[in-house]
Amino acid sequence: MRKLTLIEEHQAALRGCRRCPDMHKPVVVGPPVSGKILLVGQAPGDKEPALGRPFAWTAGKQLFKWFATLNVTEPQFRASVYMAATCRCFPGKNPKGGDRVPNEQEVLNCRPWLERELELLKPELLIPIGRLAIEQFLPARPLVEQIGRTFELTRGRRRIQVLPLPHPSGASTWPRTEPGKSLTARALQLLGEHPAWRATFR
Repeated sequence: MRKLTLIEEHQAALRGCRRCPDMHKPVVVGPPVSGKILLVGQAPGDKEPALGRPFAWTAGKQLFKWFATLNVTEPQFRASVYMAATCRCFPGKNPKGGDRVPNEQEVLNCRPWLERELELLKPELLIPIGRLAIEQFLPARPLVEQIGRTFELTRGRRRIQVLPLPHPSGASTWPRTEPGKSLTARALQLLGEHPAWRATFR
């Protein structure tokens, strides 16, 4: 119970964050869940702040379709997995189309919130979604070298398994064309077989 209280206190502080002047408020956070899995997205889109939860729109619908292939529903997932992000505020639109990618300083400003969540949750499994999130934990490499594989991250004396997924945005064709389609299917298979996933959704 103490752990959950600490997570709630962390989220209350996070909601008050004003470190990035070009980011659009409010801060988007998921439910205060304490579990074995931590999912890390890139940044909210323009719909998430109004809906009040991460992955609430098009990308989220695709993400939860992927999890449905593992017999896990959206409500089950949200109730069981802490959902974080590289940046927690909507970055705004890119003049050339799509959402603006958070800049390096914005990522650094938001990093302490993620570090605190790693400290509080002590996850056994990390699921970074999309290139920006993946690069918070793994060296920058092509997605073909990262999706469909499990990696290990050392945090002090603890080891955390990292299982990356591509971004489910409709703007990205990577998960829908080869080799991305097969590698995404392989990643989901590994996810469903992972002990932390099986313990969470038995």
